[in-house]
Amino acid sequence: MKEIKLLLNNIIEGIQDKKGKKISKINLTGIPGAICDYFVICEGNTPSHVASIAESIEVMVKRNTGEHPIRVQGHQAAEWIGIDYGDIIVHVFLPNLREYYNIDNLWDDAPVEIIPSID
Repeated sequence: MKEIKLLLNNIIEGIQDKKGKKISKINLTGIPGAICDYFVICEGNTPSHVASIAESIEVMVKRNTGEHPIRVQGHQAAEWIGIDYGDIIVHVFLPNLREYYNIDNLWDDAPVEIIPSID
């Protein structure tokens, strides 16, 4: 559990370092059918902002934990980038796609923590 907390903290720090917005941490532990323990969801203003947030996450996590993502999807269009760390899946969205897919609300019974954006 300590490793998951360290990974979560570094993911959030990577998001905040590039001024990612509307950060949500969704705790899926104990939820039947959940594909991971946590979703971390945030958004960037433009495709280049989304890409820089995703890159920041990967760099921060690698530097401070030695972890590499299992897979990363979406870098080409940079409208929705998914970063899979196994126990934690990170979603970096453009605002309109985040609203459209509404994955923040897939699990109504999961505790959600809103992380402050850093301006």
